[in-house]
Amino acid sequence: MSLIVQKYGGSSVADIRKLRLVAARVARTRSTGASVVVVVSAMGNTTNELLALARQVTETPGRRELDMLISVGERVSMTLLAMALADLGVPARSFTGSQSGIVTDEHHANARVVEVRPERVREALNCGEVAIIAGFQGVSRQREVTTLGRGGSDTTAVVLAAALGADECEICSDVDGIWSADPRTVPGARRIERLTVDEALALAQNGAKVLYEEAVAWAQREGVVIRASQTDQPPGGGTVIAPASHDGGASQSRIVAVTADTQLARCGMEHLDALPGACIRFADASGVVVDLRNLHAPLSFLAPAASVAVVGSRVGCDPALLKRIFAAARAAGLENDVAFPWHAAADAVVFFVDPTRAAALERSLHAALVSEARLS
Repeated sequence: MSLIVQKYGGSSVADIRKLRLVAARVARTRSTGASVVVVVSAMGNTTNELLALARQVTETPGRRELDMLISVGERVSMTLLAMALADLGVPARSFTGSQSGIVTDEHHANARVVEVRPERVREALNCGEVAIIAGFQGVSRQREVTTLGRGGSDTTAVVLAAALGADECEICSDVDGIWSADPRTVPGARRIERLTVDEALALAQNGAKVLYEEAVAWAQREGVVIRASQTDQPPGGGTVIAPASHDGGASQSRIVAVTADTQLARCGMEHLDALPGACIRFADASGVVVDLRNLHAPLSFLAPAASVAVVGSRVGCDPALLKRIFAAARAAGLENDVAFPWHAAADAVVFFVDPTRAAALERSLHAALVSEARLS
């Protein structure tokens, strides 16, 4: 019997009507003979509403108490979904993060999973029940409730899939899979049928919003197959993300997508040897993610910036692909932006530009590099 882990985000369970549709989709998956584990986020905007309540009480709420507060949102979703499934005649049991065995470190509001002990989840599956898990949360070894930060429900789903040996981890959202660019801003963007996990990780690291970096990194380490699907479509569609071993070995060089991230800030320091420590202190105080690439850039402190990345297997180390990428960048006028450097990694070539230029560069690079490719 196959085992499927499905994750549904907050917009997928935003109200009772949508939650009932999710219950019907879960029941449909179970009717194929598969065992099903479901991870749910808080309904709609619940987490932000809880945070707003906390800040009505105090401008400086403690992180421990915030974790206790916002973990409530996922617990509401999990219990209501269990009730909706029971109403359809499907036996289901709900579990908090701690009950499902998600053990984390001590960092409140941004905890990392260190161990998974899913004995109670296995027990429910062995009884023929759908196990429904509150995403985004766990318990520290000091028995404190913790939350996993941005994208935490994706991480919950992937770590459970790894611990349970699931055949597939399906991440369900409002978007039908992963696209070659943001279809809202890039004409000709298309859904990608298959990605390697390395390509998916490069997309997550460079601004793609469908998947989150921590979840994909876990999938990469543990060999988990992810399917990015649309909640209102039947199971089995979307984009499959698989380790290279599932595709018969190392992937050939290829370009699969162009993605932009306009939510960046660049900082420069007079003495470069002080920059890493300064960035770490800044990140700890503000809760932002720090990217230590391109430290040589002579930019003022906290200058706004954006990145536009060309992503694909071996794009940063294949001379032929690099030649195409830089020819397309020159054609888009990027050589005039001498203040903004570029960065190449194995699976991404990233250009740092002024935010006002990001969308146009994304469209130009996609038209030149991706539009004619076969994305499978």
